Amino acid sequence: MKIIIIGAGIGGLAAAVSLHEAGLHDVTVYERSAAIRGLGVGINLLPHAMRELTELGVADTIAVEGVTPSTLRYFTRRGQEIWGEPRGLDAGYRWPQLSVHRGRLQLALRDLAEARLATPIRLGHRLIETVSNADGTETARFATDDGEVAETADVIIAADGIHSALRAQRYPAEGAPPWGGLTLWRGITRIPAFLDGRTMIMAGDGEQKFVAYPLSDVDAAGDMLVNFIAERRVGGSGDADWNRAVDPAPIAELFRGWSFDWLDVPAAIARAEEILEYPMVDRDPLPRWTFGRTTLLGDAAHAMYPNGSNGGSQAILDARTLAFQLATAEGSPAGIEAALARYEEARRPAMTALLAGTRATGPERVMLLAFERAPEGFADIDQVIPLAERQQIATDYKVAAGFLPELLNERASLTPTSTPGPAPVLDRITEASSGARS
Repeated sequence: MKIIIIGAGIGGLAAAVSLHEAGLHDVTVYERSAAIRGLGVGINLLPHAMRELTELGVADTIAVEGVTPSTLRYFTRRGQEIWGEPRGLDAGYRWPQLSVHRGRLQLALRDLAEARLATPIRLGHRLIETVSNADGTETARFATDDGEVAETADVIIAADGIHSALRAQRYPAEGAPPWGGLTLWRGITRIPAFLDGRTMIMAGDGEQKFVAYPLSDVDAAGDMLVNFIAERRVGGSGDADWNRAVDPAPIAELFRGWSFDWLDVPAAIARAEEILEYPMVDRDPLPRWTFGRTTLLGDAAHAMYPNGSNGGSQAILDARTLAFQLATAEGSPAGIEAALARYEEARRPAMTALLAGTRATGPERVMLLAFERAPEGFADIDQVIPLAERQQIATDYKVAAGFLPELLNERASLTPTSTPGPAPVLDRITEASSGARS
């Protein structure tokens, strides 16, 4: 079975490695950029994604690039705690949560793909269109510096992001991603360690929010590398340039007064070497991902708001599910098409529901409720949002996203012919994370 993957981002590279490990070795990745530079800031890999990377045998490699947060805590813009819960191994999962620089993750996956695939990643190939052939195969036409080239395969997987060329071909009237009215400023800063040095925090409400989590251990000076997202509702059309670098000072000023006993938010923003601006956009759910033997994966299929820190993890789950279905399919054309249908059946309804959940702010809803019910603060959070209500919000999101501990720990493996058992790699992951790069 010959397979083409469009896009060398996290989803595309995870798909390439997954397919190879599932026994499908005739896989080629095509990337429109001339080089894979590993851009971006921080990303969280939740336990359901770390399970898949562990079963692929790549978790150790990736774990040394990040740290494992032990706790997630929500606060008001005044710094009052609303809700907190353990994460990863501390929450009873068999796999950790990992906070890592997105670029380092992408480069690690690139190196793994290059080492395992027979064909190098084809850089500088921009997809023009795909064409279905009479025999059921698919042909991809690419623009390159040397002119157009065409490649034919049994399956084409589009993992080319929120501006997917294949998605645009299938849905030409869709237009630009809809803007949610918020602007995000993302950066990495080195600041004094806050709380226990392993906690991910979210503070604010629906109008303004600050998210931060460590990307390194605490150094000898008591500092650590932190990824942050500063978010605010602003006027305009949402046509901000993607990845545009901006001056930290005006962003820090927007958060003047957000100085808590345990974290000085404006100082953290001001110390960033670079801040990138993003509009808060996603994609509307689609009625169909698969046409013939082409299908969508990751952000190309279901780009979503970062509420819940789940986009990259879901792309990895897409990749593993698709690889499992193709590897266990009958080799006939009908078998391939049935495998693609099973992949879509397993993933599209779940992502449609999750998209709706992220638009309703997902687990961050506790911050909205706290602001709506007690805008001037509170003496007792239980009188504002009862414990049972906070627990239910957290549980509902885990169910929708597929990482409720008791369900994830017992779910059948997505490794073909494999029976899930103890995960001895966990000790090595934890050890590697404790010596993360600073």
